[in-house]
Amino acid sequence: MREKESAAPAIIEAQGLVKSFAGAAVVDGLSFCVPSGRIFGILGPNGAGKTTTIRMVYGFSPKSQGLLRVFGLDIDTRWREIRSRIGVCQQDNTLDPDLTVEKNLLVFASYFSMPRAEAKVRTEELLDFFALKERKDSDVRELSGGLARRLMLARALINQPELLILDEPTSGLDPQSRNQVWDRLLTLRAQGITILLTTHYMDEAATLCDDILIMDHGRELVRGTPAELIARHVGQVVLELVEPDQQARDLVTASSLTYDDLGRRLLVYASSFEDLELLGERLGNRRRVARPSTLEDVFLRLTGRELR
Repeated sequence: MREKESAAPAIIEAQGLVKSFAGAAVVDGLSFCVPSGRIFGILGPNGAGKTTTIRMVYGFSPKSQGLLRVFGLDIDTRWREIRSRIGVCQQDNTLDPDLTVEKNLLVFASYFSMPRAEAKVRTEELLDFFALKERKDSDVRELSGGLARRLMLARALINQPELLILDEPTSGLDPQSRNQVWDRLLTLRAQGITILLTTHYMDEAATLCDDILIMDHGRELVRGTPAELIARHVGQVVLELVEPDQQARDLVTASSLTYDDLGRRLLVYASSFEDLELLGERLGNRRRVARPSTLEDVFLRLTGRELR
C-alpha cells in the first residue's frame, strides 16, 4: 500500500514512465509525484535507472512512453518553458576550464538572456551564499573538489529555479565538504525550492530527503519517508552477530525475529532493544553488537548485497 501524497502542489508528476534503449526498458513503468518545497530522493544500485529518470525530467532524454509533467506542463510540448524554471547539477564536473569562478556564473546567466546588471547581482549573491567570494578570480582548475561542487551548485541556481535537480551532489567529496553542501541544500529547501536528487550515500538521503523512492531494474521497490521505510522494512534496531556458529543460527531461527544470514554475519531485526534481550541472553558471550537501524539496512535488504 502506497503512502498518501502530500497536500502540497505537485512540481513533478510521472505516470507509467518508460525509457527504452535498443528495445530494453531502462526505466520501466515508473510513477511518482514530487510535492512543492520538499527534497525528493531517488535511490538504487548502479544501473537501476536513477540518472535516466532525472534526465527525462529535465528534458535531456526524451521519454519512450508514459506521462511526465513538470510544473503541470507536459514535458513533450513545453520543455523549453520547463527548462527555464529549473536548475541542473550533473554528477560530472562541467565547469568551463577557460573561465574564472565568477565568469563561469556570468556566462551561464547569459544563456537565460539575463540582463548584465541582474546577472552581476545574482552572481555576487551566489558567491556569497556558497562562500566563494574569495575565489571569484580563481582559475576553476585550481579548485578543490568541494569548491568545484559548490560552484556547480551556484551555477545551477543562477536563474533562480523553482526546481533544482542534482545527480550525486556530493560524489567524491570529503566529509567536511559534504556537510557544507548539505547545509546549503537544507537552506535552499527552507527558501521554498523543490529539490530532486539521486545519491549512493544513505546517510545523505536520510539527512536531506523528506521523501525517498528506492528503485531497481527500472522499477519502484518502495516509497516513503526515511523513518517510514526503516520502521516498515527493518524495524528500529539491528543485532549484528559476527562469525556466528550453527548454534547461534539455530537460536536466531527459533526466535521468530526477522533476520538475514550473510555467512560471516547475521543481522537480526527488531522493533526495540527489549525485543532482543531474550535472544541476547541465549547467545551468551558471542561477538555481537546491537545498534539503531539505518536507511542503509533498508537499501541492502531490498536491493541485495551482491556486486553489480
